[in-house]
Amino acid sequence: MTELAAQELVTNAPFKADHVGSFLRPERLKQARLQKENGDITADELRKIEDEEIIKLVEKQKEAGLNAVTDGEFRRAWWHLDFLSGFDGVLFHETNDGIQFNGVKTRAHGIKVTGKISFSDHYMIDHYKFLHSIAGDAVAKFAIPSPNMLYFRGTLDTDVYRTHEEFYDDLIAAYQGVIQALYDAGCRYLQLDDTAWSLFFSEKGREQIANRGSDPATLAQLFQRGINEAIANKPDDMIITMHICRGNFRSTYSSTGGYEDASKTIFGGLNLDGLFLEFDDDRSGGFEPLRHINRPDLYVVLGLITSKKGELEDPERIKERIAEASKYVPLDQICLSPQCGFASTEEGNVLTEEEQWAKVRHVVNIAQDVWK
Repeated sequence: MTELAAQELVTNAPFKADHVGSFLRPERLKQARLQKENGDITADELRKIEDEEIIKLVEKQKEAGLNAVTDGEFRRAWWHLDFLSGFDGVLFHETNDGIQFNGVKTRAHGIKVTGKISFSDHYMIDHYKFLHSIAGDAVAKFAIPSPNMLYFRGTLDTDVYRTHEEFYDDLIAAYQGVIQALYDAGCRYLQLDDTAWSLFFSEKGREQIANRGSDPATLAQLFQRGINEAIANKPDDMIITMHICRGNFRSTYSSTGGYEDASKTIFGGLNLDGLFLEFDDDRSGGFEPLRHINRPDLYVVLGLITSKKGELEDPERIKERIAEASKYVPLDQICLSPQCGFASTEEGNVLTEEEQWAKVRHVVNIAQDVWK
């Protein structure tokens, strides 16, 4: 297949068998990052190792039967903080405490807005260019955090932004800039990752909204604006999807609850091409909120295969759940994937690389059976 044919394939994204994007870091890469941190190797030497490991990863994704390939986020420590700190006015820093997950905390890292947010350039454009150059007959897919993640995880200087609306004005413009830059670099399949929507899914999350001085309806409108205006200028031949997550760190989670309380906005109010949704366990609720999908061109990627543990799900049960979902959205608008990536941070989930690839093949095999 030529590169042109691969680009034409993008029109089928999200694919019936797809994935969220991050993969377990190989031991060689982990060691190299430690060596760089300790000053034992240079940045150029680390990049060479990253390049080599990403080339291997892309081939493994193809061998597993995937049409879309990513760089596994092998150059990142965090799925979101690394990217967001690439904007002007945003600083990565050490915090007093980590992010609380179910029974475990992350490292104490964070981001803060120290000046006006803007896009002049972004170092991850080069990350995409490398992936694009080695994707060959597959579609090069790139994942970045949604604009809402800077609101959700960032510390805002009130001397810089006095209102959330002002903050979003600049943030949206910065995202429009980086999305266009990625497109110019060849990106035609982009995924926004977002855990901020989980604020609406539980009483605890709604308390967090109140503690931020807002209310759910107002914040949902702000989040909707952030997504829709950020992607408003996307070219017609660019597919943009969003992955909604409830947290994924070392096989643990940070929030619970179904989609119902934000379902009209998520399923009926976002101008995305596809939604990657967690449905791997009871924490995610049922499929009923999918009834609010009101477009025949919005694709739903059901995350029915967990990336948090190595045991393979019963394929017949997965097919039954796909059938259940098809009561609310047509089967031809449904796809299948793991519920999240395998390594949202460089620590990775608690399973082996062999189990990881078995999961990916499981997704591909089930999808081939369902959509023959």
